[in-house]
Amino acid sequence: MRKGRRVSLDPGSVRIGVAVCDIDGILASPRPALSAGDLEAVGVVVEEIESLEIIVGLPVGLDGVEGHAALRARDFATQVRRATSVPVRLVDERLSTVQAQRGLHDQGRSVRQSRAMIDSASAAVVLQYALDVERSTGDPPGEVLEDQ
Repeated sequence: MRKGRRVSLDPGSVRIGVAVCDIDGILASPRPALSAGDLEAVGVVVEEIESLEIIVGLPVGLDGVEGHAALRARDFATQVRRATSVPVRLVDERLSTVQAQRGLHDQGRSVRQSRAMIDSASAAVVLQYALDVERSTGDPPGEVLEDQ
């Protein structure tokens, strides 16, 4: 397991969900969401925690096919890669929003109450998945974007 903090981003049309982990890569925690398209704020978070890498959720269909949402996520990840000096990794986020909503519901929050938190909760689900896979296999999941 690589040592170092990571940032996970869940891009949406209104907000960018943000989650970070501890230096040992054990626990993912949601942070306040950022405004959609605010790459400067993304850079601030990445610098603030001295991130090892940035993980962007890739919304792949249940059938494994990448649709329009995946293309938007890839475009966002490319923009983030160009705006920062930190490697960006795309990680399958199938059902992360459903898991995040379920977790918030279990805490007694309605969909309406959790709307502002759901993106960051989803980013935390994706990051925790990535951490767990790396811890169990020794290899980080997903695809690293190459420099462009």
